[in-house]
Amino acid sequence: MMKKIVTYALMAGLCATLLSGCGSTRVNRVDTNQEIALTDKWNDKDSSLVSEEMIGDMLSFPWIRDFKRDNGGDKPTVIIQRVRNKSHEHIAADTFLNDLKRAIIRSGDARFVASSDERADVREERADQELNAKKAKAMGNETAADFALSGSINSFVDQLDGDRVTTYQVDLKLINMETNEEVWNGQKKLKKLQEKSSFGW
Repeated sequence: MMKKIVTYALMAGLCATLLSGCGSTRVNRVDTNQEIALTDKWNDKDSSLVSEEMIGDMLSFPWIRDFKRDNGGDKPTVIIQRVRNKSHEHIAADTFLNDLKRAIIRSGDARFVASSDERADVREERADQELNAKKAKAMGNETAADFALSGSINSFVDQLDGDRVTTYQVDLKLINMETNEEVWNGQKKLKKLQEKSSFGW
């Protein structure tokens, strides 16, 4: 009888330990540059890597050398028009656009001008500044864009027996605002494999 009681007590203790272990949650701070891929979805690391690689490729093409040659060494000015999300999932487009902007500005090879919405806010602020002549910034001194960057994000999913391969394809192009010439066209693909777990629970 005593042996049965001990056995039941051990089993109860083991079950309690397992249940408490499955239900526990632990949160740790990690380096923001560290990639933590819990799923095959597009994440912040994908956005950063793709933007840096594609802007680096864009700035390596002859258009930038030709522009500086024809404009006394001046840097070209770039504006981002739109990057359409045509993928199967929600992607924070603003995050990707900001990564593209940072890559352009950080390169030091080109200048970047704000979008139409951002320029409207700046114009409104300048109009307010006219009330105080000492602090007012001159109107009509905005820098015009020489080139416009636009593109799209697409995705393709292949799935079998719980395993899934997701491919993301980013296409960007750079257009000369004066001539409408396409001076650069870039493409970057990311492929992610999500495998079914071998554990049943």
